[in-house]
Amino acid sequence: MTRVPGLGADAATCPEIAIWPAARVPGFRRADVTTRLGTGDDLWRRASRDVRRWVVKTRSGFTVDDDSPVRAGMRLTITARVLGIRVHEPVRVVAVVDTPTRVGFAYRALPGHPVHGEEAFVVHRRGDEVVFTVRSLTAPAPSGRWRWVFPLLRVAQVVARRRYLRALR
Repeated sequence: MTRVPGLGADAATCPEIAIWPAARVPGFRRADVTTRLGTGDDLWRRASRDVRRWVVKTRSGFTVDDDSPVRAGMRLTITARVLGIRVHEPVRVVAVVDTPTRVGFAYRALPGHPVHGEEAFVVHRRGDEVVFTVRSLTAPAPSGRWRWVFPLLRVAQVVARRRYLRALR
C-alpha cells in the first residue's frame, strides 16, 4: 500500500477493531458514530451483505460505478449529486474485514476527491445485537478548488453521516 501524507499505509480508521484508538492524526478531523440496527441472525446476514455491496452509499444518495463486493485495493468512483451538480469522488479500498462478528471496509480518497482522508463502514455484533459504525478522518484536499470550500464540505459530511446511519435499517 502506498503512503498518503498524514495517513500512512494501513487503514487509519481501523475497521478491524471494536474500539478505535483515540490517537490524533494531525490535520484531520475525526468522527466515530454508531447506531443499533436491531437483533437477530437475519438482520446480521442482510446488513453484512449490504455493507459489502456499497448499499450504505447508494441508499444515502450516492452512485457507485462498481457495485461488486468490496475488496482490498479496489479503485472506483463514487458520485454525489448536489444541487444538480455531479461531484466525483475517486477512492481506493484500503482495508476489508470479514469475520463472524465484524464485516466492513475502509476507503481512502484519491486525488480529485473533494476531501483528503479515509472513511470506514462496519457492521458488527454484540451478542445478538447488530450495530453499525461509521468512522472518518477528514482534511481539506491538498490542492484544487475543493480546498477552498472545505467548511461547506464538512456540513455535507454531517448530513451524509446521518444518512449512512439510516441506510442499513
